[in-house]
Amino acid sequence: MTRQPAAGPSLIAPVRRVPALLAATALVGSGCSVLGGSPAEDVADRLAESLSTHSLDGVPPTRDSAKARFARLIEPLDEERVEVTVKEVTEDGETAEATLAWEWQLPGGVWRYTTTADLVDDGARWELDWQPSLVEPSLADDDRLGLFTVPAPRGRILGLGGTALVQERPVVRYGLDMTKIKAASAAASAQRIADVLEIDRASYEARVDAAGPEAFVEALVLRTEDARQVDPAYSAIPGAVTLDDQIPLAPTSEFARELLGTVGPATAEIIAESDGQVEVGDVLGTSGLQARYDAMLTGSPGVAVVAVGRDEQRRALHRGEPVAGQDLRTTIDGELQLKAEQVLAAVGENGPRAAIVVVRPSDGHILAAANGPGNEGLNIATAGQYAPGSTFKVVTALALLRAGMEPDDLMSCPTTTLVDGRSFKNYDDYPASGVGTISFTAALANSCNTALINERERLSDHDLTQAAEALGLGRDVDLGFPSYFGQVPAPEGETEKAADLIGQGKVLASPLTMASVAASIRSGRAVVPLLLPDYGLERPEPDRPLTAQESATLQEMMRAVVTQGSGRFLLDLPGELGAKTGTAEYGEPDPNGQLQTHAWMIAQREDMAISVFVETGQSGSTTAGPLLEALLS
Repeated sequence: MTRQPAAGPSLIAPVRRVPALLAATALVGSGCSVLGGSPAEDVADRLAESLSTHSLDGVPPTRDSAKARFARLIEPLDEERVEVTVKEVTEDGETAEATLAWEWQLPGGVWRYTTTADLVDDGARWELDWQPSLVEPSLADDDRLGLFTVPAPRGRILGLGGTALVQERPVVRYGLDMTKIKAASAAASAQRIADVLEIDRASYEARVDAAGPEAFVEALVLRTEDARQVDPAYSAIPGAVTLDDQIPLAPTSEFARELLGTVGPATAEIIAESDGQVEVGDVLGTSGLQARYDAMLTGSPGVAVVAVGRDEQRRALHRGEPVAGQDLRTTIDGELQLKAEQVLAAVGENGPRAAIVVVRPSDGHILAAANGPGNEGLNIATAGQYAPGSTFKVVTALALLRAGMEPDDLMSCPTTTLVDGRSFKNYDDYPASGVGTISFTAALANSCNTALINERERLSDHDLTQAAEALGLGRDVDLGFPSYFGQVPAPEGETEKAADLIGQGKVLASPLTMASVAASIRSGRAVVPLLLPDYGLERPEPDRPLTAQESATLQEMMRAVVTQGSGRFLLDLPGELGAKTGTAEYGEPDPNGQLQTHAWMIAQREDMAISVFVETGQSGSTTAGPLLEALLS
């Protein structure tokens, strides 16, 4: 919410204003003549017209200071639209009393009331006898007006079953209250606050230096449970204060942060791009779903108009109630998301980028989209673009099945194979027992590169692309959030075609893509993942949809990966788990000629499909495999 400055000698709090043209015409109410009536009535009409334009220019005051005093009093409401009309004018010799009806158009509703204006005939003309009560009947000479934003309760982000993922949670705001110190001491206090809270000293000192004498300069916001860890020395710093508050937060500071996003003060970039709609101090979604659906989640703010007396006590004059933001429904399973993030925590903050995505095959619901602590804020889980390596071989298997191969057909799996002068080999720890003549199922189970590459002549340049689309890879769909569905372009030459068959070449996918591939195999149709149930989602049909028989065969072949292939370490897990390991080389060779490798695993069991990705690892089974096992254990 917009923060209110601490109480001080001239407290005027800012409000987020709704641009509007000022009314320029005063309507005459019952009991009042139109222009051309008595002189007092004419003056009352001109006064109403002037007040509707936030001025006293149309009426001579009895005191020279009246216009300046009126301008200072009305300043907080300068940008708000008002219409003032004359209801009645009562004359008594050289004096008259005009009853004025005020109608302010403010965020949260209309503010209506009446005041009286004292008019005096000095013998030459009628003048206004200025009093603050002209503006609002309860105002006295020493009163000031203040206009405060009443923030709307922000909509929650909900997960599976309507459980609140992001909702108002208690926090503690740390910062410097400029009213509690002398200006000369501000810099020293700012430095000490920055040091105790472990934030950038120069940046915070600059913000304190630019702040006004009544500002609260926020340094840090912590969840209440984290605030207990702040050094007690903070409370001894002159001007350092803590404020209890509530802001929209997920269950933990890391929970689905890259996907759900964050809420905070508007950045300079957001303000610059808003065309005046966002002001300094506004709180809004700054990333992820919180930013994309900010208008829906934010609601409409209200306002509070107050009078501030000589004793600095506030007196409420009007309150326009805010309209709460709407909730945003998602399919995220909070417990599963937390578990996936706990599993990825093992990779470490200084480790490689990593992600886990879980999709429910029956309806495509994304149950978890977790990013590792080393992702540096990047949403790798749904929008990463990486070579899927051998996990893509399930797509290759579908293309070869469609080309007439059967799971029991024999294939040759040599140690290396040559394609247009380029040598392809199997991964370093490929089992020696898997070399030679093996079945198609065994080739997939052990992940033999050379066997699949040697069958490339069975496939046209478009067969692999078509098989990928049947499993949900390569056809873009707007899901309502950043997502990448991968690509399988037609190859340019035989070596690229060979590389594509083992998930390299120009083939790309995201962890979300590969979870959808596993989900498609499980469900028997191309699964389009769904995160936002209320979002209008297109479901394009592949040119050649997956058949029930193809689905059953691929499930059996993925099961063989667990029972006899590279995923045997998963055999102790319950259920009919099917999986596929994957390793993909990337980057530039090191001095020894070795390339770094992505590590992947995909799996499907019952109504769950999973993709695990680690940007740099040894292999799918040794790096991604333990993460998958931990998730399913």
